[in-house]
Amino acid sequence: MPEVSRFQAWMAFIRPKTFGVAVAPVIAALALVALETHQVNGLIALFTMSIALVMQIITNMENDLGYTERKAEVGNRKGLPRATANGWISIPVARWAIRVMMGVGLLNTLLLVYWGGWGFLAIGVASIVAAYTYMGGPKPIAYTPWGEFTVMLFFGLTAVVGTYFLQTHTVSVASLLLGLALGAIAASVLAVNNFRDREHDLSVNRHTLAVVLSETTFHRIFALNQLLPYLLVGVMVAMDPQLRWGLLTWASLPLALKGIREIKTHKGLALNDVMFGCIKLELAFSALFAIGMLLGTWA
Repeated sequence: MPEVSRFQAWMAFIRPKTFGVAVAPVIAALALVALETHQVNGLIALFTMSIALVMQIITNMENDLGYTERKAEVGNRKGLPRATANGWISIPVARWAIRVMMGVGLLNTLLLVYWGGWGFLAIGVASIVAAYTYMGGPKPIAYTPWGEFTVMLFFGLTAVVGTYFLQTHTVSVASLLLGLALGAIAASVLAVNNFRDREHDLSVNRHTLAVVLSETTFHRIFALNQLLPYLLVGVMVAMDPQLRWGLLTWASLPLALKGIREIKTHKGLALNDVMFGCIKLELAFSALFAIGMLLGTWA
């Protein structure tokens, strides 16, 4: 067992390298609001960003702990090391940390309820439940083919549309399409993770999408998730020409094409690079969209 510092142990537990999946949709949604309304409430934006990060942290911690509690960490897994499986963080401490983060999430949600109405209580609770049940509870989502769909729903649609609604108290077609676009890329991150570990997952009775589909079909779905966002941006621009600067996102297309090529050629640990490439793609797509929206406000 490798020796790590306490800081390294907690970083392995919360996995900050995945935070881009939580941050990107909020940034893009705020940029869309800025273009359409020419104003963004900074305080609301801050707490919107924080709840997104809290949901990502809960998901990551529960995923780490859930694997250990289910004794699913067997020798043929090729993913990043898990803090609880390696004994860097004890199971009682891990459980305590997850409860604390859930409490923080609920408090944050109450603030969003104040600004956005009681509907955000249901959204906040549903998000916390989804984050926990991804690997926790009697029937974890991670053991089914529905993981990618759950990511698209909560780290795409919910994140973008929720952020947009908190600022505008409305929902637009553009916000829905943007949510689908970023959700598709976020789902790609999990897809690569599951594809890398499909042999391990089958050995522990996890029937993820990568396990239940043929390799060819899985590659096609992954390619669709990588390319769909660019089509959706095109639809957004066709519906509303003031969003034309959103076409800057097409500058990130080479990253998407690179991921489509590499998931077919990379094996084992090399797929970790493809997974992190998907996170970089989402950040790049979001940043370019945000830049485009800002340019649109000045045009």
